[in-house]
Amino acid sequence: MVKRKEKILAIKLRKEGKSYSQIQGIVKVSKGTLSDWLKNYPLSRERLIKLRDKNPKRIENYRNTCQKRRGKILKEVYNKVKKDIGKFSKRDLFIAGLFMYWGEGTKTFNTATSISNTDPAVLKLFIKWLNDFGIDKKSLRIKLHLYSDMNIKKETKFWVDELSIPISQFRNPYIKKNEFKDITYRKGKFGHGTCNVLFYNRQFNDYILTGLVRLQEIFK
Repeated sequence: MVKRKEKILAIKLRKEGKSYSQIQGIVKVSKGTLSDWLKNYPLSRERLIKLRDKNPKRIENYRNTCQKRRGKILKEVYNKVKKDIGKFSKRDLFIAGLFMYWGEGTKTFNTATSISNTDPAVLKLFIKWLNDFGIDKKSLRIKLHLYSDMNIKKETKFWVDELSIPISQFRNPYIKKNEFKDITYRKGKFGHGTCNVLFYNRQFNDYILTGLVRLQEIFK
């Protein structure tokens, strides 16, 4: 009697277009028993195609295959780029830093050479660049631009740890009222706020900005 009810239910589900695995998730019988019950209820070709294309396992396998293929391609690209870039000379870093400053740096003839960014890697490169001029980290000052809904202490510690610069060199942060309606978007793009690294020296700032003038002359 129980098997009869299960068979009726299995046939009903099959007529609704369910696959064997979908039916087995509801009717607890072996695949052999299911095949015997449903041999006269084949699915249409269109339905089989839909089931194949929507199969979670197949989709996952496809994604994994694509990721592996993409990973292999990117690894080959990385190896080529690594070879093409080679080792950086001091002059290479100087020129790269000028271009970085051209795009990201403060360009007013005052006393401060500074870059603001949300990406710690950019600021670390800037600090490395300054260090190659003989500028010690102790000479730098840090100014954070944060949002009112952030944990100020936590975000300050984030930048202290990332830049390996003590909090004594940090100025009081600028706290801006959060105007983003989509907090997820804001935190995705500005998750730790914006960090401004500053070095105060008029003579050095004049040198860097004059270097940018020279770049502009070359690439006119």
